[in-house]
Amino acid sequence: MTIELFNPLLLTSLTPFCGIIILHFIPSMNIHLCRLVGLYISCLTFILSLFIWVGFDSNTSLFQFVHTFNWLQGWNIYYTIGVDGISLFFILLTTFLTIICVLISWNSVQTLVKEYLICFLVLEFCLIQVFSVLDLLFFYIFFESVLIPMFLIVGVWGSRLRKIRAAYQLFLYTLIGSLLMLLGLVCVYFQTGTTDIQLLWQTQFSEFRQLVLWLAFFASFAVKIPMIPFHIWLPEAHAEAPTAGSVILAGVLLKIGGFGFLRFSLPLFPSASVFFTPFVFSLSLIAVIYASLTTLRQVDLKKIIAYSSVSHMGFVTIGIFSLTFQGIEGSILLMISHGLISAALFLCIGILYDRYKTRIIKYYTGLIQVMPIFGIFFLFFSFANLGFPGTSSFIGEFLVLFGVFQSSVFVTTLASVGMVLGAGYSIWLFNRIIFGVLKTQYFLFFQDVSRREFWILTSLVLSILWVGLHPNSLLNELHFSIMNLIEQLKI
Repeated sequence: MTIELFNPLLLTSLTPFCGIIILHFIPSMNIHLCRLVGLYISCLTFILSLFIWVGFDSNTSLFQFVHTFNWLQGWNIYYTIGVDGISLFFILLTTFLTIICVLISWNSVQTLVKEYLICFLVLEFCLIQVFSVLDLLFFYIFFESVLIPMFLIVGVWGSRLRKIRAAYQLFLYTLIGSLLMLLGLVCVYFQTGTTDIQLLWQTQFSEFRQLVLWLAFFASFAVKIPMIPFHIWLPEAHAEAPTAGSVILAGVLLKIGGFGFLRFSLPLFPSASVFFTPFVFSLSLIAVIYASLTTLRQVDLKKIIAYSSVSHMGFVTIGIFSLTFQGIEGSILLMISHGLISAALFLCIGILYDRYKTRIIKYYTGLIQVMPIFGIFFLFFSFANLGFPGTSSFIGEFLVLFGVFQSSVFVTTLASVGMVLGAGYSIWLFNRIIFGVLKTQYFLFFQDVSRREFWILTSLVLSILWVGLHPNSLLNELHFSIMNLIEQLKI
């Protein structure tokens, strides 16, 4: 065993894969043991990812904990993993939310439990690789591999009859969008002879080729975020997915597109990024305002949160393409924040659905009378969703607006209107569910949150407060990586 095997990033990457192998040999009938193995493996992965944070040197922009596997050496393609300030917290978010997904499915999933847990561990493994791999080819492989377990989670364990349609919609939309990225990847390889990210960052592409390649990569990343008009698959996928599927989909999968913009589009094609900034601003503003207005007229609780996610990710793309230090930092912080808050909101909706088997909002009023603890949690998450000071979204939205203000006052003004609309649908949703006359004619019994649900929600509350009250604990790790990105943009 070499000393490199003690690399915390390498161990974090391999632990879910080991869990998959262990689960494979456990009999499917032993459901309790399968659940325990899934929980212990996800907890171990999270603990190992914390060692990455503890050992991370925030005073450099270089990739850390780098490990290289010689693969396709004759083609100048190497499987290399490493982490910088940009990818660090996405890995932590992935490992943390995987534990949440395993715990909230503890009693709600009763069929094919072993296969269900294997899907989540495969998904966790692929997501960690997406955020840590330093080769464009392998990034694309894992970028697309994420679709397979997500397709199965929605199609097999979805909650309603339309789950097959939603699964195919999720798969086909995102796969077709990524085919253009594959063509762009081939073009990049034939020009440079390598797919190593660090070497590609030193390569100069002609202005025309930058424009074409930027559009090819944009088609893939815009579908994953998703940006309007590439968002059609998202509300349907959320509506049909199980609670844990919605948590990981909104919490992590939507961040892959934003991460792709930061890792590839901006540093590889800086001139094209500047050229297409007005185009991205236009789509993002439409997303912020249109999605907020659409949220106000939804009747399905999950679709309300899904459309609000489209609106929040519009803020993220505005921050990324502000091309300013504050805007990019704010967008990363907002992605981490949205991952926690949207996961919490989908968990709250899942709690209601597990008890009452409906997500139609007209059936829920006056729940504060019978579910007071749930009402307190939902109040906190609703205020966090609108960016209340002290919560994680406030810092992210403030930095995004501060950054984009340096580029365009007009864009900042319209984005601020979206914030007002966000406050409107968040407060209105809380008011309709929690207050009013209790409709006892629809439900025979009521039950507040269980002990397991209480501690899951409490962990999310503490995480949101930590990011909101101590943002420097995250921002300090980001500074040098963002400064390096700004230098690569040459603006």
